[in-house]
Amino acid sequence: MGVALARSAQWTAAGYETGTLEITPLNESILNEITKFVESFSYKYPQEAKFVFVEPLEWKTYLEPSAFESGYIISATTVESEEADKDGQPLLFLSVPYIKVRSFGQLSQLLSIATDSKLQEAQACIEANRDPVVKILGPDYNEMKEDLTSLTLLDKDKEMYLKRKVAILLKQLDLHLLNHSLKHISLEISLNPGTFKKDIELLKRFSGKGEQTVLESIEYTSDYEFSNGCRAPPWRQIQGEICYVLVKPHDVETLCLTCSTEGVFLNGGKTKEEGEINYERKGEIYKDLVTCLKDKSPVFSENMSKQEVRFTEEQQKENQIYEKPKTEDGHSSIAGSEKSKLERINFGKSHMTKRLEPSLNWRATVDYKDHKSSAKDSQEEKQGKLEKSSSSVSPSRAQLLRKGGEKVEDTASESSSESEEDEEPPDHRQEANADLPSEYWQIQKLVKYLKPCCFLISMFCLLLPRWLTLSNFLTASSVERSYLIHIFIYKGGNQTATVIALCSMRDFNLAQETCQLAIRDVGGLEVLINLLDTDEVKCKIGSLKILKEISHNPQIRRNIVDLGGLPIMVNILDSPHKSLKCLSAETIANVAKFKRARRAVRQHGGITKLVALLDCGQNSTEPTQPSLYETRDVEVARCGALALWSCSKSHSNKEAIRKAGGIPLLARLLKTSHENMLIPVVGTLQECASEENYRAAIKAERIIENLVKNLNSENEQLQEHCAMAIYQCAEDEETRDLVRLHGGLKPLASLLNNTDNKERLAAVTGAIWKCSISKENVIKIIDRLDGVRLLWSLLKNPHPDVKASAAWALCPCIENAKDAGEMVRSFVGGLELVVNLLKSDNKEVLASVCAAITNIAKDQENLAVITDHGVVPLLSKLANTNNDKLRRHLAEAISRCCMWGRNRVAFGEHKAVAPLVRYLKSNDTNVHRATAQALYQLSEDADNCITMHENGAVKLLLDMVGSPDQDLQEAAAGCISNIRRLALATEKARYN
Repeated sequence: MGVALARSAQWTAAGYETGTLEITPLNESILNEITKFVESFSYKYPQEAKFVFVEPLEWKTYLEPSAFESGYIISATTVESEEADKDGQPLLFLSVPYIKVRSFGQLSQLLSIATDSKLQEAQACIEANRDPVVKILGPDYNEMKEDLTSLTLLDKDKEMYLKRKVAILLKQLDLHLLNHSLKHISLEISLNPGTFKKDIELLKRFSGKGEQTVLESIEYTSDYEFSNGCRAPPWRQIQGEICYVLVKPHDVETLCLTCSTEGVFLNGGKTKEEGEINYERKGEIYKDLVTCLKDKSPVFSENMSKQEVRFTEEQQKENQIYEKPKTEDGHSSIAGSEKSKLERINFGKSHMTKRLEPSLNWRATVDYKDHKSSAKDSQEEKQGKLEKSSSSVSPSRAQLLRKGGEKVEDTASESSSESEEDEEPPDHRQEANADLPSEYWQIQKLVKYLKPCCFLISMFCLLLPRWLTLSNFLTASSVERSYLIHIFIYKGGNQTATVIALCSMRDFNLAQETCQLAIRDVGGLEVLINLLDTDEVKCKIGSLKILKEISHNPQIRRNIVDLGGLPIMVNILDSPHKSLKCLSAETIANVAKFKRARRAVRQHGGITKLVALLDCGQNSTEPTQPSLYETRDVEVARCGALALWSCSKSHSNKEAIRKAGGIPLLARLLKTSHENMLIPVVGTLQECASEENYRAAIKAERIIENLVKNLNSENEQLQEHCAMAIYQCAEDEETRDLVRLHGGLKPLASLLNNTDNKERLAAVTGAIWKCSISKENVIKIIDRLDGVRLLWSLLKNPHPDVKASAAWALCPCIENAKDAGEMVRSFVGGLELVVNLLKSDNKEVLASVCAAITNIAKDQENLAVITDHGVVPLLSKLANTNNDKLRRHLAEAISRCCMWGRNRVAFGEHKAVAPLVRYLKSNDTNVHRATAQALYQLSEDADNCITMHENGAVKLLLDMVGSPDQDLQEAAAGCISNIRRLALATEKARYN
């Protein structure tokens, strides 16, 4: 490593001995390699990681003590590792801002703590320790390195054996860094304008609006090209810069990149005022454009990997084209351009003779000129909206404002509790040479029969006057559009063949992903969506039936939204045909599984229309007429509820449902006895009950009674959603009383015996937890239903959500029970089980168990038992956490556990006091109160008082003495009083 740093690394003019590392790509590359080596050292070489350096590596760190957690003894300004050498000296010692490290194990852990600043730490370490190998191995390294080959297991001195192994590893790293530097330098070949031009033109072909494309767009910042092929100004060409491009990936903001002879790098973007390029480099240099974009955009990297073969083939064709000599008149490129134009004009014939290619962009590529001009206008508009730099934005990244139609508040209002389905999955295509089943090709043949309709529409738009381009056609009035579609379907296309093709496609198993992607890959989604815009009901029904089936696929869902399918489906909800309403609502229910789709439904008025569908089922509330469920009206209501369930995961959509009058209609539908209707209705109520306005309306509509009634259903899914709805609603006392009065506690307790369905069990334990907050409910659960025993048994359940819910539910049961201490002790092995749960890795489980321990420890005998089971060291081990929920309940548990024997002293011995002081810096008042109470109890021990004073507790507690929270005031004042009393006693003893 020393040789590489001296010979390969690039130092400032002051030189290797006194200078600093320059900010260059080579140095960044070397630092990255060193960082990777150190990070992986602990798990690759666990024995060598324990080797103690002869001298510590010391440097000025960027880390704060608060960044360290378990495994360290932390105070306000210092950090010591619990790991020490044979003399008891810590292997890591931080005294802000300087740090000393004495093993690779601690170096590896330090880099994992540093996260984003790991390169800065590595650079600071290398600059402060110019010959780190000598400090690691000692001055005799020069003598030892000549004889490294003599390493054997016969070395009597284990320490010398480890030292020799470390020396070999460092030598291997040195050689690796030298070779890596040579490779890096060899890659820095001089690039030319032709190379970039080919890459940019090729990327343009693979770009567009569809999610399967690699980019949304890529454009030069300047249309002027100099005779040498460069587009950069002459004064920048001297610096080796060739051109500048604006690239819009699918997943990140617009990137402004500089293409130079050295490579490609991110620049400062265009200034908002003057539109000039900020030429300053803002990141590392990449060898080419594709490598740069792969690093900046995960979606580009993923889509590019799927099209790697095709891209490479196109690249080879481009190379052949560029290598061909020009014709004598020098117009070969012009001829090629004219030929491509001709092909675009006459593309109908050529398309009929070729196999249909997958495309999701037929709308965008029909009118080439309009597409190009609009893209250019859009790009210029984007360039003019460069975001102003601020202190909160990293200087290494220039961000351009994304041009979008959504309001900021719409984006910010989406619910934070949305499930993993909200993550839009990566798109993937079938490989061209993959072994695909025959169904894949058969479906593609059927789609061919549907293609002429869309094909004729596209051709017609090319021949329309300038005022009616394809984009205008798609936004034309319904009368104009219906007329044009009517002409082409009935005059140009065969309507009967269309319906037959749709019916034949439904004969395939559309639940199989192969069949779903076959439709998508051949461009069938565009056709199906455009058929929804026709006036022919049969075509719409056939199209929606297929879309309903294939929209279970996450990729298909995203494609439907990208192609503008949701607004059309929302419009169909106004149709007088009930079959169309049902199919459209069900398809919306499938598609609206992610945030962008839910927002689109709301923005196009879909929520109001879906709520209106619920009114169709008003007669279904008559329990004496179950046959009415079979009517079309009730089916429409069911489908509407299904779509609202999917949409209700968004806060804004919940509010829209409430304003549209959805709650009374849902309450009416809840009275039906048909489970197919009940599940989406209860599911919607469960999602919406997280809002306070909904909980009030649910009480007003007397919905709790029906939720309790449906707990006795045989349908597990319905039971789960009813329990979750009760859990959400039982925040207030009146609802908890209603659950008891309507007999809801008995079915909830009985469901605890069925442990097979983990999701239902978690929902039921959560409902019992919230209901147990009321003392009357606890008495009934304990005395009549044996609920506490069942809850305690669930602490053994392997599902973390079930464990956490059970522990939370036990808290009010223990708190409100008569003879709670005796009841807890009656469960054999119960207290040991609770204490052992403190070893869990799940933060919610830990917080709930700490809360349970707080209640258990109110009984002195129970506190003695859990102390014997080792509760103090386990609680102490959790002290270094940044989770405020866990902090609060942990501090409460420590406060309670201090009231037995010498537990106060034990908490101090296990280093729990200093981390607790840091809790006072939290923004959560509940954490402040619990922490102050814990510190007050701990301050009864003199050593703990000293630790608190050293960590700055007094100043923080003084601020809290003036808090409006009386409990916090008293605890803070009591703790300060104990610390002051110790100080006075010490002062008095000194003078005596």
